[in-house]
Amino acid sequence: MNHILTLDQGTTSSRALLVDAKARVVATAQREFRQIFPQPGWVEHDPLEIWQTQLAVAREALAKSGVPLHSIRAVGVTNQRETTVLWDRRTGQPVAPAIVWQDRRTAGVCDQLRAQGHAAQIQRKTGLVLDAYFSGTKLAWLLDHTPGARERAEAGELAFGTVDSWLIWNLTGGRNHVTDVSNASRTLLFNVHTLNWDPALLRLFRIPAAVLPQVRPSSGVLAETKADLLGAALPIAGVAGDQQAATFGQACFAPGMAKNTYGTGCFMLMNTGQAAVSSQHQLITTVAWQGPAPACYALEGSVFMAGATVQWLRDGLQIIQQAHDVEALAGSVEDTGDVYLVPAFAGLGAPDWDGHARGTLVGMTRGTTRSHIARAALEAISLQSADVFHAMAQDSGLPLRELRVDGGASRNNLLMQLQADVLGVPVVRPTNTETTALGAAFLAGLAVGVWSGADDIAACWQVDRRFEPRASDAWRDAKRARWREAVTRARHWAR
Repeated sequence: MNHILTLDQGTTSSRALLVDAKARVVATAQREFRQIFPQPGWVEHDPLEIWQTQLAVAREALAKSGVPLHSIRAVGVTNQRETTVLWDRRTGQPVAPAIVWQDRRTAGVCDQLRAQGHAAQIQRKTGLVLDAYFSGTKLAWLLDHTPGARERAEAGELAFGTVDSWLIWNLTGGRNHVTDVSNASRTLLFNVHTLNWDPALLRLFRIPAAVLPQVRPSSGVLAETKADLLGAALPIAGVAGDQQAATFGQACFAPGMAKNTYGTGCFMLMNTGQAAVSSQHQLITTVAWQGPAPACYALEGSVFMAGATVQWLRDGLQIIQQAHDVEALAGSVEDTGDVYLVPAFAGLGAPDWDGHARGTLVGMTRGTTRSHIARAALEAISLQSADVFHAMAQDSGLPLRELRVDGGASRNNLLMQLQADVLGVPVVRPTNTETTALGAAFLAGLAVGVWSGADDIAACWQVDRRFEPRASDAWRDAKRARWREAVTRARHWAR
């Protein structure tokens, strides 16, 4: 009767899952929340709505499960990363909307810092590319544009956090202002080599240290929930950003093992062990997790638009009614008819990192149909991931023999076959694709003894389907070259 309650706070919804000691999901609950777009390139969330939906689904999952509270050993937290929240320490109220990771409002600030020659120092210390994607410039923007915020932050009256910190603050009734190393490593303010906030970077981004959370390991008891919230005081024992959690949930414990999560965006991570490998191809060096053992590192490539591309087909173009309709529509044609969609709706992530790129559809003729566009959308997801995959192999010097996949779109068999074809290696989908939530559960469970170690966790991971590449090398090379031509047409578009 050992269970872990996992809170999986994502970009478009809050979820809660109850996981048992065999890594089976016993109960789940989910609620969507608003996406706010104040102007082009801006994306915001209401922090209170994030908290309220997350608390509601936690209570709902507990009620649905019928599991007694005394059998719940710990809480695990995993979250959308880089999204930036600023709140009042006394009242617990946010002082501004949360700026979401997709938001591009600080792209110009990043351009200025790059022009001033700061990019190399930032990458050397943080492992990150200087981009509006990360939290540092978002926090600076909030301090500059929220009346009185900078003065109040310097006086210690305000608290900054990524979504994990915001949830833990609320779960503990404001007793704990903490984050873990995986989330801290996404802020542009954290030195991944010393595993501390970096004073020089705080000065560069004009961030007062008083606003920052304490940084803790990803696996280990770091707080306790208020008893009246969930019915009992439960230890919060595992915390990780969603993509690091998914890598842990995929049992990618050995250097060279890689996974790709197909969610709102695509996020590929490869375990590099205790070495913080510096990228020569604009990938990110990130802290994967830390427990009692030394920190584990990963190379990461972030693709901003994956499932969001399919949502655009549904909501923007209205050529499908539901997201899962895309597979049949795209499968109704043999190829795209040389049509390419570059879904740079929020700029381009790795390996291009162009915040001024915009979505582009090229190659259309009078014979182009919605089926061709749907197939081009799926190809775009797989081709963006292929760019990251090849950069990762070059940076690490490690042969990538397979790609483990998860996330909602990994259930699309056509997309997974396209992915194997453009990569030239097998794509492996596990039986349980809830790997983000499982990763947080595993981290929490390790801390309280539900699982004894990596081998115990790896035994829970099972293959659902293995997609072998069917395409020739010549087709693969031609497809990727043509895709890169399309990408050049999307770049540097916004002014």
